[in-house]
Amino acid sequence: MFANTKAFSGFAVDDVEKAQAFYGETLGLKTSAGDYLMTLHLAGGRDTLVYPKPDHTPATYTILNFPVEDIDAAVDELTARGVRTERYEDAGQDERGIMREGGPYIAWFRDPAGNVLSVLQER
Repeated sequence: MFANTKAFSGFAVDDVEKAQAFYGETLGLKTSAGDYLMTLHLAGGRDTLVYPKPDHTPATYTILNFPVEDIDAAVDELTARGVRTERYEDAGQDERGIMREGGPYIAWFRDPAGNVLSVLQER
């Protein structure tokens, strides 16, 4: 039924303008906005809708994963841009917030609305 539709993902934030600044300026993604909505234009033609929700509750799971070639360089760049990595108890993360055990190397961080994002490097 939906095999040939151009489906897309979306997630909520509490402030679209703050989200656009973060995703566009801090993370360097292409964005567009209109009618109180924002679209992230992700690599591979994967547009993602970002919409306002006044009673927004941040996602407690990872909503976007950004594969990178070098996680150490990615974490350094995020830190230089004012983004801090999240620390989770018993996640086996190093002093920079990178988990290097059992799967891809991964570091989590949050957008201004509190949603969880990650950078990850395949081993």
